Amino acid sequence: MEWVLAETLLSQSRDPRVLLGALCRGEASAERVETLCFLLQRLEDEEARRGGGGAGAVPEAAREVAAGYLVPLLRGLRWRPAGGSDPGPLARHRRRVLRAASAALRSCARLAGGPQLAAALAEEALRDLLAGGPVPGAEAAVEVLAAVGPCLRPREDGPLLERVAQAALALALGADGNRDEAGPAEDAAALAAGRLLPALGQCGGAVLRAVWGGLVAAGAPSGPGHVGPQLLVLSALAERLLPEPGADRGPGAGEEEPDARRCWRFWRTVQAGLAQAQDALTRKRARYLLQRAVEVSAELGAHCTCGPQEGNGPSLFWWSEKKKDELLKFWENYILIMETLEGNQIHVIKPVLPKLNSLFEYAVSEENGCWLVHPSWHMCIYKRMFESENKILTKEGVIHFLELYETKILPFSPEFSEFIIGPLMDALSESSLYIRSPGQLIGSGSPLGLKLQKFLATYVSLLPEEIKSSFLLKFIQKMTSRHWCAIPILFLSKALANVPRCKALGIEGLLALRDVLQCTMTTHQILLRGAAQGYLLQTAMNLVDVEKVSLSDVSTFLMSLRQEESLGRGTSLWTELCDWLRVNESCFRRASAYSSIGLPETSSLNAYVKNLVQEYIKSPAWETGEDCFMPDWFEAKLVAMMVLLAVDVEGMKTQYSEKRRTQNVFRIFLDPLLESLTKLGTNAYMPLLRTDRGLQLLLKLLHNCLLRGSSAQDDEVFTLLQSFVMSTTESVSEFILRRLTMNELSSVSDLDRCHLYLMVLTELINIHLKVGWKRGNPIWRVISPLQNASIRHLQEMDSGQEPTLARQIQRVVSMAALAMVCEAVDQTPELQLDCPDAGPTERFLSSLPLNHTLQKPRTEEQSSFFEESSASQGWGKIVAQYIHDQWVCLSFLLRKYHTLIPVSEGDVPEPVLPAIQRPVRTLQSALGALTVLPSDRVLPVFHCMKVLVPKLLTSSESLCVESFDMAWKIISALSNTQLIFWSNLKAFVQFVFDTKVLTIAAKIKGQAYFKIKEIMYKIIEMSAVKTGVFNTLISYCCKSWIVSASDVSQVSLSSAKHYSELVLEACIFGTVFRRDQRLTQDVQTYIENLGHDCAANTVIENTKREDHYVRICAVKFLCLLHGSNVSHKLFMEDLAIKLLDKDDLVSKCRTRHYVNSQQHRLKNRIWQTLLVLFPSFDQNFLNRIIDKIFQAGFINNQASIKYFIEWIIILILHKFPQFLLKFWDCFSYGEENLKTSICTFLSVLSHLDIITQNIPEKKPVLKQALIIALQQCFHPNFSVRLYALVALKKIWSMCKALHIDECDALTSVIESSLNQVENMPGTGNAKKNWKRIQEHFFFATFHPVQDYCLETIFYILPRLSGLVEDEWIAIGKFTRFTDIPSDAGFQWYLSPTHLCELKPGDWAQQDVGSHSGEADSQSEWTDVQKKIIPWKNNAPDLDLELVFQDRVAKLGKSISRLIVVASLIDKPTNVGGLCRTCEVFGASALVVGSLQCVTDKQFQGLSVSAEQWLPLVEVKPPQLIDFLQQKKAEGYTVIGVEQTAKSVDLTQYSFPERSLLLLGNEREGIPANLIQQLDVCVEIPQQGIIRSLNVHVSGALLIWEYTRQQLLRHGDTES
Repeated sequence: MEWVLAETLLSQSRDPRVLLGALCRGEASAERVETLCFLLQRLEDEEARRGGGGAGAVPEAAREVAAGYLVPLLRGLRWRPAGGSDPGPLARHRRRVLRAASAALRSCARLAGGPQLAAALAEEALRDLLAGGPVPGAEAAVEVLAAVGPCLRPREDGPLLERVAQAALALALGADGNRDEAGPAEDAAALAAGRLLPALGQCGGAVLRAVWGGLVAAGAPSGPGHVGPQLLVLSALAERLLPEPGADRGPGAGEEEPDARRCWRFWRTVQAGLAQAQDALTRKRARYLLQRAVEVSAELGAHCTCGPQEGNGPSLFWWSEKKKDELLKFWENYILIMETLEGNQIHVIKPVLPKLNSLFEYAVSEENGCWLVHPSWHMCIYKRMFESENKILTKEGVIHFLELYETKILPFSPEFSEFIIGPLMDALSESSLYIRSPGQLIGSGSPLGLKLQKFLATYVSLLPEEIKSSFLLKFIQKMTSRHWCAIPILFLSKALANVPRCKALGIEGLLALRDVLQCTMTTHQILLRGAAQGYLLQTAMNLVDVEKVSLSDVSTFLMSLRQEESLGRGTSLWTELCDWLRVNESCFRRASAYSSIGLPETSSLNAYVKNLVQEYIKSPAWETGEDCFMPDWFEAKLVAMMVLLAVDVEGMKTQYSEKRRTQNVFRIFLDPLLESLTKLGTNAYMPLLRTDRGLQLLLKLLHNCLLRGSSAQDDEVFTLLQSFVMSTTESVSEFILRRLTMNELSSVSDLDRCHLYLMVLTELINIHLKVGWKRGNPIWRVISPLQNASIRHLQEMDSGQEPTLARQIQRVVSMAALAMVCEAVDQTPELQLDCPDAGPTERFLSSLPLNHTLQKPRTEEQSSFFEESSASQGWGKIVAQYIHDQWVCLSFLLRKYHTLIPVSEGDVPEPVLPAIQRPVRTLQSALGALTVLPSDRVLPVFHCMKVLVPKLLTSSESLCVESFDMAWKIISALSNTQLIFWSNLKAFVQFVFDTKVLTIAAKIKGQAYFKIKEIMYKIIEMSAVKTGVFNTLISYCCKSWIVSASDVSQVSLSSAKHYSELVLEACIFGTVFRRDQRLTQDVQTYIENLGHDCAANTVIENTKREDHYVRICAVKFLCLLHGSNVSHKLFMEDLAIKLLDKDDLVSKCRTRHYVNSQQHRLKNRIWQTLLVLFPSFDQNFLNRIIDKIFQAGFINNQASIKYFIEWIIILILHKFPQFLLKFWDCFSYGEENLKTSICTFLSVLSHLDIITQNIPEKKPVLKQALIIALQQCFHPNFSVRLYALVALKKIWSMCKALHIDECDALTSVIESSLNQVENMPGTGNAKKNWKRIQEHFFFATFHPVQDYCLETIFYILPRLSGLVEDEWIAIGKFTRFTDIPSDAGFQWYLSPTHLCELKPGDWAQQDVGSHSGEADSQSEWTDVQKKIIPWKNNAPDLDLELVFQDRVAKLGKSISRLIVVASLIDKPTNVGGLCRTCEVFGASALVVGSLQCVTDKQFQGLSVSAEQWLPLVEVKPPQLIDFLQQKKAEGYTVIGVEQTAKSVDLTQYSFPERSLLLLGNEREGIPANLIQQLDVCVEIPQQGIIRSLNVHVSGALLIWEYTRQQLLRHGDTES
């Protein structure tokens, strides 16, 4: 049309200047400028035909148009706003004008005849581009340059062309970083790359070389942000940068134009685009460049090599005609894999992964075992998988990489090592990758973690020795380079620990391991933390070259471990460490310089430790006086640990006959310490720091010497240490007494010393108690003076003296000493000093003003007080400690004299012990203490409340309720504080839920009773977010209810019956955790299952805070109750009724009960508990609840719940056959009830042999059962008939065994029916289902009586019934939970059946209504669905097609022979749309997964009644393989709509008349197992970036294409 317009204009006026002048007048609209462009192009064509000469009217007119109109127009456009990053109509109009004006300018330059105009225009546009003006100016300049660039002369204008090329390249690569507007700036860059550079590329080799030089120059922009622009430029110039097949590429020509294939920078850019680019378009450009380079190389056939960047490895790219076929196959597979990865769908990618294995086979030479293809190409594939947002794909990529060395040995490559330390470790930092595989048992370990362990061990063992050290060091340093979660760091540490022994790490490696240890401390999971520390220590022992590290380095490294979490003495890790030190004792490096703690290095461990102790005990040179701070504990910990290690190493070296040598060595080590401690009592001038360090070391030795996992009596070292310490007891105790009582502690820093002295004194008391307490020993002689002196000091302080700092510190010290004495006396009655009656000490402590705060020191001393270093505490903490110690003393008094506490204060007019005999005032003071004390100091207040509240609950209920409230506020505020929360919670539970409190509160039924219930539910609520809270409550309550009596059967549950809700909630407790929480618990279980092999299990106490232990505690409590005890019986009956009510409530809630939902789990736990309670039910009680149990059978339940209901019904009927009459009535209920419940009762009937064991006369029962089973065999529902046949088979075998004559009339009918079902022909679903249900555990193996035990209830049945593993409770957990004793009378373990050996079956009880899938009764097809085989009819004269044709004939429609299978589609909207499409185009049938979809409103909204006119067939997804095979046998071609490696383009495919179209799932497409059943895969050609269409749209396109082809064929036939 444009040419016609231009021709018409020229025909009207042959003078071009007139026409051009007319067009150049008026507003510069897009239409006007485009018309001008068309006219100039027409003139240009005419001039070209005439031969042109550059003279005449046309060139002159062109120059006038350019100078007078187009150049001013373009200048105006350069400075006009572009409209922002979101172009509106104005911006689009501007760009249209700009594009037309530039094209017109190019025509003017050509028509003008001379090069001057083009050069001038280019110079002006280049100036604008380099000026860095607004983005619109850059766009205009680029358009002008792209237009006139091809008009420039390569030789004469060469410098100008090169400058233009350099500016364009800088703009395209984003080298100009001054642009603020990201959107338009990117447009300008894209314009430069897409239009200007290709245009300049036509100007010859010099320009191309300039562009290429800028791309590959050493200083060219690099990094992830520049990959996209570089690939944009490269793809735009691909045809010029890659040689053209057939062109002369001789030696001389090779210099004219570059060959990108020979440049390693080009290939690195392509690899970066393939692996790291975030956008799909950049990755597509990289694939295009790779594919184009391969195609060019194959067509040229010449040898080509890209010089390696470094090393002697293979080139990044090379080509050889000899290897053409192998190379083509390699790159074809490579590009296919990369394209498949774009889909991001694991079910599509997984079948392609085997091709990745073949890539390695092509890439490695079999002859010499070296790389043929550079391994970085393989790494690109893995990087792309690791960068995927689909975590399943990431995991598949990681696992595939880790499995590489399982089947092949790959040559060493630096690329591999860099990849492992970089992208692989980054991917391994994702915790979700370590989730166990489906079907794996909880605690069996992460498959990925185990593969990582195997991979690292194999890879490191294959590394060259000179590379091994640097690789391992970088690997460990990488573990410190980011914040790692607990689970990845654990499995990485475990993998390192399993690397074969080698001398790979020196001091730098040891420091790196120490840094990793510090990284592990950030996690809150203590068990995982401890396990990781153990593995890192094993790594050090395996990989450190001992000749490069000293004993000082090793000891400093060991101090990075927490001994209370991993390196406990006596653990397997400790033994391993001792053995390592023994073997390498003489090999450690001896340093000439002094170590960090001032020790000369020696090679012998004993000599090193001896020097270590001697140097430690010496008084430090930097001690300045008595007012110095107490030393840090670090050195004491280090020396104590090394002493114990050296002693145990010596014990390993000596034989049993040389035990004395170990004693001598230990004595030599400790001589300096013992000598120092012995002089403490007599040498008053011993430096203070020396005494501090000596006592610190003594304390650490005593703490760390205890063997983990065994008794101290068996430990020779601990016995020796005790004897050594006892020899110093008198001196040490006298020193402590002097320091605490003689006003020697006078500064704030001395409070730390006070704490140290009291801890030492406590340890000495414990030692003397262990060896046997003797009245008059040194400790005995110290306790009384210490107590008296402390009381004296406190009394003196109350005399009104001015509160100086020294006096106040002494007061705090005295109260702390009294608190220690009280705690010691409370735990060890042997220390009792006074008579049982209240002595002066008790009277003094009881008379102390409670919560009395210490006055700050006088003003002049405050400055020195606050100038003390960070070791000093604030005055508030000092006061809090003082009040805390007061309450420690008071709690001791309250426990000792609890019998003296009156019910009300009026009973004691003049109390001897005010704090005890005035309990109301004391409890009020306790509330006051809770308001002033920090949370970590409230424990003794809780202990006092535990004694006071039961006494005051009746007379001062409101005060007690207030104490409950305030204590709960403290607990709830502490929920995020790990260190002090659990001890406080335990103390809180002990005083609020004390048995006496519960009993009194239930008796008076006042505020306290309801407050306790409220707190109970708040604790349960808290436990949903903080695991272990409910455990504390239920464990304490159950123990307090039963443990008070030696014979549990005699315990009265009078208080417990009022709180049965607590046991109820415990029986059904359990939260549904997030995936990350489940993963953490799973890994913790895995560590626990390692047992003593993991030292953390020995060192860290198992707190049993898992949710399972709540139910275990409740169940074990219930198992201890006896039906013979009336209170027990009433309690259990009340609990059973509440459980049934809870089940009814859950059943009525509207929440969907999908498998493993919270509702499903609740109901499951309810019936498990009812089964536990069953032995205590008598007939009278069952009369009350039997209807509720039967009613539960009528409810639509999940399979596991059905099994429990059926089991308890069987047990009831077995124990009480009189309930059989009610059971028969269940089969007579209304039709609506029987639709979904009849299978439950038929399952019970299939265990009739168990039910009738206690019935003497079995014939009437068998006859009734036989009648019912026969009736149900004629039920319209297939599942019901199946269950009825199972019951019939069981009943009939019993009838034959008992020779019941009355049944002879039915023999032929029953026998023929059973024979027919047993000998069913074919391999259809009916036969399979009959076989499965007979083999199912509930009918084949399960014995309701013999298998009645906890393991079956809580582990085996949940496992076999498909319940999620979180609900399986292994019997070992019941036995390990020792808080509640086990009842020997209960069946704890599995009876001798094979039930525990079975695997979950694939048959599940189904709740299917009788109307399911039975929509039409007119056709034989519908009759087939009612038979045993749902969709397969054996009648030879009737097939699917005839049925369809018959139905369509009735509808009066024309019909095709196309069957559309939509069974895999989930969404009703897509199925409804397909139904409508199939009906419109006359498909013969639509196959769906369930006919229930037609009732869905979303389906109906899109189908608009099409389902009424189209045959619908139900084929469930598991049945599809059989269905497809049947259709193939009938002559159908099975066509899949899927993109595969061998799929056929839709435009090229010819549909057979008998076509079956299989559509995939919305998310996953067609599964791999079904792809194998297809005859052909057809894909729809696409032009865009997005790789998939909606499944309904895809189906519609293929249905139409089939219809179109059939219409054309029928048209040809008719013609």
